Amino acid sequence: MKDQLNSDPTTDMGSRFRHGASGSGSDGDFGFAFNDSNFSDRLLRIEIMGVPSECHPDGEDCTGISDWHHHRKRRREDIKKEIVLDLSLCPEEHILNDSQPDMDDGAGCENQDAEAEAVAMAEEIHSGDEDENSNESSWSMDCSTVLRVKTLHISSPILAAKSPFFYKLFSNGMRESEQRHVTLRINASEEDALLELLNFMYSNTLSVTTVPALLDVLMAADKFEVASCMRYCSWLLHNLPMTPESALLYLDLPSSVLMGEAVQPLTDAAKQYLAARYKDVTKFQEEVMALPLAGIQAILASDDLQIASEDAVYDFVLKWARAQYPKLEDRREVLGSHLAQYIRFPYMTCRKLKKVLTCNDFDQDVASKLVLEALFYKADAPYRQRSLAAEESATSNRRFVERAYKYRPVKVVEFELPRQQCVVYLDLKREECVNLFPSGRVYSQAFHLGGQGFFLSAHCNMDQQSSFHCLGLFLGMQEKGSTSFTVDYEFAARLKPTEEFVCKYKGNYTFTGGKAVGYRNLFAVPWTSFVAEDSIYFINGTLHLRAELTIRLCS
Repeated sequence: MKDQLNSDPTTDMGSRFRHGASGSGSDGDFGFAFNDSNFSDRLLRIEIMGVPSECHPDGEDCTGISDWHHHRKRRREDIKKEIVLDLSLCPEEHILNDSQPDMDDGAGCENQDAEAEAVAMAEEIHSGDEDENSNESSWSMDCSTVLRVKTLHISSPILAAKSPFFYKLFSNGMRESEQRHVTLRINASEEDALLELLNFMYSNTLSVTTVPALLDVLMAADKFEVASCMRYCSWLLHNLPMTPESALLYLDLPSSVLMGEAVQPLTDAAKQYLAARYKDVTKFQEEVMALPLAGIQAILASDDLQIASEDAVYDFVLKWARAQYPKLEDRREVLGSHLAQYIRFPYMTCRKLKKVLTCNDFDQDVASKLVLEALFYKADAPYRQRSLAAEESATSNRRFVERAYKYRPVKVVEFELPRQQCVVYLDLKREECVNLFPSGRVYSQAFHLGGQGFFLSAHCNMDQQSSFHCLGLFLGMQEKGSTSFTVDYEFAARLKPTEEFVCKYKGNYTFTGGKAVGYRNLFAVPWTSFVAEDSIYFINGTLHLRAELTIRLCS
């Protein structure tokens, strides 16, 4: 049975979910014994409390997910406060809450200290002597009235096997006696969920199928520590169609220990759904800007964002934080403690990293640490970079893992003297190159020389002379201003077996905004030879390209 507790809760509903919370329960169907006096040894009295309208002006009915979410948000602070137990063993009725100290069996009435403590607690919670206008009255007296009472016949072994809550109740709070009555006091909104939960503890099944109803049962199961029901609810919810609203609701469930273990597959699925739905942030920009923090974190954690560059990720995060947190102090807290870990600073350009250092939205110590870490990564040896990325690929912190950017990251070495010059390194994976056929192209991030932005682009195009597909490499200048540049440029690639850079093409060109220059068949071979398994152009599955630019004249 213990082995079942550690198994995958999504693979076999029958054997994985329907077991006791402590591994001591049976998976058998005891539905026939539910509320049957012939198979019961206790009587459960359920007091259903009503809350006056002034205590819940929005009403209690939950017709949809949004209503459920609003209602549960208001009551979350009271989630563990409303369980009241009536132990009808002693001559006087003692009403205790579920935070009482455990008592040994047989000491309930004879132990005067325990009885005094129980009486004191009973008086504090519901003594019946409070003035109707007293401010000292408990929540139960101020805002609750008993609407109705339901009585059920229950089997203590069945309930105790499924729930540590009931196990402690029956083993610590009860003695052998002809009268074995237990009272649970619940809010009216919990009535249906509790009855479903009790039925599940007997039959291992539920009759409800809607998201709000299943969430209510899930919350009740968490409250009464029925882990098997929580896992079952999570499994059912996981198999219902996901929506942005429900996904966000799953991410916002209370974070108790039992809840976290039971709903982990559900929350993981919610994160994957949001990441997939909003992977093109620009397409859903208005919708994404309205998401709460948990939704933004799920999106930013994805490697598959369809976004231009990590610079764009940084700009988006700042825009969202400024809209959601107008106060600078709050914004700095959420950026530094909750969102910075999802921005992959090592893949930002050096120009943008400089702006991070002067950005007032980040605490300066935090900004300095992030930028310094990014710069050390950029300066590290390639094998060390791969090692760091591999170490983090299996963790939630993936700051060294490269996303699938629209514009490929480049490494740039700049020189000011004796002439303005830069060396740009662009690496492309074999899969990226293969996917360019028959007419695709991939662009690099922008890099700067002489204050002007340039970029590289690799194309799969048709060789005009030989009429076959081939790889072309081009250098372009961004459309900014009217300045023209005369640039010497050289394209090179690492080739086997030496793995040294070999010059493939060089020339010079006078650039103006929007112009590009390059070579349509960089390697002078057909596309099939370029991407072949024995190709000399791929080293460990990566094509290494280099472009060297030198400004000759600018005007």
